[in-house]
Amino acid sequence: MADFAIIGAGIGGLSAARALVLQGHTVRVYEAATELREVGAGVVLGANAMRALQQLGLHEAVQAHGSPVTHLNLLDQHGRLLQAADTTAFTAALGFDNLGIHRAALQRTLLAQLPPSTVQLGHQFARFNATDTGVLVHFADGHSVQADALIGADGIRSKVRGQLLPAVAPRYAGYTCWRAVVDVHHLELPRSESDETWGERGRRFGYVPVGGGQVYWFACLNSSQPQNPRFRAYRVADLQSEFSDFHAPVPELLACTRDEQLIWNDILDLRPLSHLAYGRVLLLGDAAHATTPNLGQGAGMAVEDAAVLAQCLQASSNLTTAFQSFEQRRRARTARIIQTSWLLGRIGQLQSPLLGKLRNTLMRRLPAAVSRHQMAWLYDEL
Repeated sequence: MADFAIIGAGIGGLSAARALVLQGHTVRVYEAATELREVGAGVVLGANAMRALQQLGLHEAVQAHGSPVTHLNLLDQHGRLLQAADTTAFTAALGFDNLGIHRAALQRTLLAQLPPSTVQLGHQFARFNATDTGVLVHFADGHSVQADALIGADGIRSKVRGQLLPAVAPRYAGYTCWRAVVDVHHLELPRSESDETWGERGRRFGYVPVGGGQVYWFACLNSSQPQNPRFRAYRVADLQSEFSDFHAPVPELLACTRDEQLIWNDILDLRPLSHLAYGRVLLLGDAAHATTPNLGQGAGMAVEDAAVLAQCLQASSNLTTAFQSFEQRRRARTARIIQTSWLLGRIGQLQSPLLGKLRNTLMRRLPAAVSRHQMAWLYDEL
């Protein structure tokens, strides 16, 4: 059994910790924050991610806090259907549903399944020194720890990746996004249904049920620059103005939202990396393959990473060999998701009204077999 240090207590870090603990390894997760606050909006865990959670013994615990999502509708801003996908055939074959869940509920559930003191808060990673026999991890407060291996699960702005690949930086997608989780008991929305609307002039709005009578919604607008000061000042009233001509329930969802519930972020990803494994150091989750959210696979890829890592370590007790096997199994799939999601986002955010109309016409005529092929590829893993 080995001693692992994991940097980052997000979905990837906590899932990886669970996988390693189940195998009897010693695991310490180091998180820079001094407390794990319940922040964030919603996430979608595809059936592939739910299957990975089953391998980690977490499926039932996570499922209890979310809402199954079986129907995915793509609409224009007037509410006319562009594409409809019923995922039940795929999820029934796998034995797992897609799940909408609040990110905080997912993180809380993952944390609860770890032994006490596994997660060490207030530990800001500074750097590491790796040898053929181990890794010495240094923190900003001056202290250090020794481990057999280091896993960088510290997100899209990973400092572990920064030491390995200082020239790699997040890529701005050209649009920005507001999110919120709101109570919608009174709206009586269809259960297990997620809608996304592609509007004119690069406006997009979508929502996903996340359990407990709540819905996670997102609203995207094009922006020529990241961290646009104009959009930084936006409040709910501004979004209501931007999306006033969108079909129901978009205005109703915005009317349910308070300013303090808004979360605003630019959309970023990472170009696919050439390597994820560096001797006894491994990149995982968003630190390795951050993607735009257009396929709903960001969180799911982190969970899949944990399950695949466990399989690789089961197959080989040699850590560098296991890490190399992980890289071989994950690079092509995660790169395809990054690239496909990037392209889908560009299509969804078309600014030109003419191109937008052409896009919508093509989407209406797209054969259902294309959507089925996409779902089969996304779900057919592990």
